[in-house]
Amino acid sequence: MGSMSLWHWLIVLVVVVVVFGTSKLRNAGSDLGKAVKGFKDGMKGEEDGKTPASQTAQQTAQQVADKSTIDVDAREKTRH
Repeated sequence: MGSMSLWHWLIVLVVVVVVFGTSKLRNAGSDLGKAVKGFKDGMKGEEDGKTPASQTAQQTAQQVADKSTIDVDAREKTRH
């Protein structure tokens, strides 16, 4: 009773296909593949010393240094 047989997994597979349909499962597989590829590319970037996160930080620093932005202090309204 503790082990799952082949028939158990086949029935689970049929139920999943009936519930979700083949198109949703195909899209989920495609999305998962893209996520794995993105992860691998990110890991390669770390090995090269240039990560996407460091590029984003540099872009943010450039935006902060831009003189056309206005820095404003937000204050809470109080009723007197």
